[in-house]
Formats: sequence, structure tokens, C-alpha cells
Amino acid sequence: MLSARSGTILRFIVEHYIDRAAPVPSQYVALNAALKVSPATVRNAMAQMEQEGYLIRPHTSAGSIPSDRGYRYYVESLGHLQLPLAEQRLVSHLYHQVEREVEKWLRLTATLLAHLTRNMGVVTIPRPVSCKFKNMELVALQEKLVLAVVVLQGARVKQRLLSFSEALGQDALSAISNKLKAAYTGLTFKQIQDGALDLSPTEAQVRDLLVDIMRAEDSDEDYEEPFMDGWHLMLNQPEFHQGQRIGVLMEMVEHRKLLKAIMPKRLGNWGLYVIIGRENEAEAFHDYSVIVSPYGIPGEASGMVGVIGPTRMPYAQAISTVDYMASMLSQLMAGLYGKHY
Repeated sequence: MLSARSGTILRFIVEHYIDRAAPVPSQYVALNAALKVSPATVRNAMAQMEQEGYLIRPHTSAGSIPSDRGYRYYVESLGHLQLPLAEQRLVSHLYHQVEREVEKWLRLTATLLAHLTRNMGVVTIPRPVSCKFKNMELVALQEKLVLAVVVLQGARVKQRLLSFSEALGQDALSAISNKLKAAYTGLTFKQIQDGALDLSPTEAQVRDLLVDIMRAEDSDEDYEEPFMDGWHLMLNQPEFHQGQRIGVLMEMVEHRKLLKAIMPKRLGNWGLYVIIGRENEAEAFHDYSVIVSPYGIPGEASGMVGVIGPTRMPYAQAISTVDYMASMLSQLMAGLYGKHY
């Protein structure tokens, strides 16, 4: 744990480095941080924080910059943040200027995230939390071989071949599919699996196939192409002037690997997450910070809003912006679903 004085010094360094992108010398801290202590005291405190991993000195004669640990301390010291009221009103006004279409809301959100944080905004399309069964057809192909056509919520269609132990005619197959449709329409795979419907061995085989298809669909981590904006804003950051850091990120976008890389595996609870530098699991993101939050209707449908930028990002502004955007999108979706948020 840092002392109150060291914490003040560290927050001053972080905020100054975020603002100016230049190492902060101890003499500058002593003169400008309003600490009422000697320059020697500040130097000693900064040297101690370097030893403890909160600060990094890029060059022996240079000042200090925050490490990932320093940024983490800073973020956790911010407390509860709210987007300034004027920006809230502007954002709310802009949302109500566009048509009631989810795609237009998401596109606007990515643009607002980018321009309010000066980094890259990312918004995913909302998906059902658990897919639900909608329809099924069993089509006789040859003797004991059957094609199962399963339709899930959201017009997702899955086809599987199924082999029975005995040959069944089309009328018998239609009877099985009709029975299962009547019992399972609108249910999740867990509800189907735990149901107490009286089934013959053949009907149970079809039920098990349906459960397998739906379970695999729920565990599929592939995301549709997200809405993104702010490449030019992020590229204008000093960190990218050499043009080397951005290459891996652009390659991930081109190969649709970005979301898997930035989405924390622990993103299970409803809330905002800040992942700093080497806290990111993907090595390509060790120089970046990611702020993400789910939005939508808990238990029904959700997506993700987030900001990606260098570790030297304006955390207070980015956190409050992502949090407010997630709240706005959740309210808009609740209106579409006829829910209260």
C-alpha cells in the first residue's frame, strides 16, 4: 500500500503523463503538485515507487512514467465516475435524433465513444444470452438416415444428419418434430434438457441432438463484425507515430480476432471492466488498455461497448463515457423490448 503522500505524487504523475505524454521529473512534481515538501522528499518517494513497480524511468536522466501497476492504482483511486452533465445531455439528444433502429444506435455509439475519449470505440451487436428453440423439421433421406433442420431464435438455422436404429417414414418423422415443437418452442437448451416430457427412445435421440446443437451455439465465441470508429484519433496519439504498434491491431481487425483478444474471459458479471497493459491475455495488447461494459437486458440479450487505446489513455473520461453509453443503450433496448430499465 502507498502512503497518502506517495499516492498523491503517483496520481499527479499519471495525470500529467496522460495529458502531455512526456516523462515527469521529480523537480517538476515538487514545484507543481502542491505537496509542501522538499524536492529530496519527492525524489525519495518516486525512487521507492520505482522499486515497488508503480513507476518506470525510461532513461537514467529522464523523469518517470507510470507502469501498468501505477495505472491500476490510479484507476482504483478514481472512485465512482459520472460523465459531465453537459455531455450526458448532448449524448441523449443525439440518440433521440436517430431513427429507432438498433444498427443506427450502435453506429452512433461507436462514433461518440471515439470522439469523447480520443481513442477507438467498439460496439458489438446484441445477442440473446441463451438461444431459444423456435422450429424443427425432420426430413427422411434414405432408410434410417434423416436430416434435422433446427431453427433457433434470431433466424439461425442449423442442419445435422441423424441416423436411427430403424427406418421411419415421413409421417412418423413429422409427428416427432410436431411433438417436440409443441413442447419446446421458446425454451433454452437447459430447460429442454431438464424437462420431464415422456419420450420414446427415438424422440429422446432427437431431443438430445437438439440440446447438443443449442449448447454448441451458446458456447460459440464468434462475434458478428462490431461497429468501430476512431482509428484516426488513436493513430494521432504519440505512441503510434512510429507506425509499428498499430500493425498487429489492424491485422486482428482484418482477421476478425479483435473481440476475442480484448474480451476478458471473466466478463460474466454485469459491470464495467478496465484491463490495463499486460493484464490483457493477448500479448498483442500488452501496450493497450481496454475498457468494456456489457449493455442490454440481463438474462435476455446483451452486447458490449468499449474503448481501446494506449495505456496512456484518459481513464476518468473513458470510464465515465463507456459506463454512460452502456446505460443509454440498455435503456434504448429496454424500450424496444417493452421492459423497464
